[in-house]
Amino acid sequence: MYGTLVGIVGPTATGKTAVGIELAKLLDGEIISADSMAVYKGMDIGTAKPTPEERAAAKFHLIDVVYPDEEFSVAEFKRLAEEAIADILSRGRVPLLVGGTGLYVKAVTGGLNIPTVGPDRELRERLKAEAAEFGGEYLLERLRAVDPVTAARLHAKDLKRIIRALEVYALTGLPISHFHKRAGAAEAAYRAALFGLSVSRPALYKKVEDRVDQQIAAGLVEEVRGLLNRGYSPDLPSMKGLGYKQIAGYLLGDYDLQTAVYLLKRDTRRFAKRQLTWFRADPGIRWIDVEGRSAPEVAAEIVNLLRAGFRERN
Repeated sequence: MYGTLVGIVGPTATGKTAVGIELAKLLDGEIISADSMAVYKGMDIGTAKPTPEERAAAKFHLIDVVYPDEEFSVAEFKRLAEEAIADILSRGRVPLLVGGTGLYVKAVTGGLNIPTVGPDRELRERLKAEAAEFGGEYLLERLRAVDPVTAARLHAKDLKRIIRALEVYALTGLPISHFHKRAGAAEAAYRAALFGLSVSRPALYKKVEDRVDQQIAAGLVEEVRGLLNRGYSPDLPSMKGLGYKQIAGYLLGDYDLQTAVYLLKRDTRRFAKRQLTWFRADPGIRWIDVEGRSAPEVAAEIVNLLRAGFRERN
């Protein structure tokens, strides 16, 4: 299967990492993490990073890439992931793209054409100031005037994406949707066979809630407290991630721990639902029901499908 990128995707808490590790053993593969939070150093429990034991069982790439206060874009992920894939293939091994960040997966497997426009911090600060003074709807209306396609799919509260879209237009003279349209006809850099892991909705929500309980027991509160004590602002994009935002709110006195745990479980369930919606929209993903099955069993099924010639995405 040299020359094929195998992807393991799906909602959070469905066991993607465990299946990836078993596949790495069976296929002589290496795992490329497709998780937008796992790139941050010092953020381990809340991101459900592979444990030291799991890292010893398989080689992982694109974990602990930047510090929490450093910027990391989809374009940077795409560049690093493609470098890792090329390196893995050059050594005759199988690259395994494992994770639940749909945009990261699409950037590598779907020919997503990302505008290589670096951040303009002065412009961003000016736009943030305008949003603070006039509100998010004001910026969204500005975006509607230059990029109605992108504006139609954004909410006024989604300031990060609104500002990025305005930034791309200001620096390139083209709407960010222009780049996305070009991506539809772009040729994917690698042949890919994508597999989605699924469980029933009740089982998924139970897994999500159990994971949150395990994270709290493992020291998530202490991890977030340590990040805040080291000077990482709760307003950083990294600190807005699941687990960090909710626990930071507790540590900053906005609510009690019980409320923080409730919010984290609720927000993670909603996130899992959005992930499922994203991946279900991709007809190229072969779905596998993993409910009640072990990681080795699922990995063995995937290997059998690959050997049987499961359709690759070209």
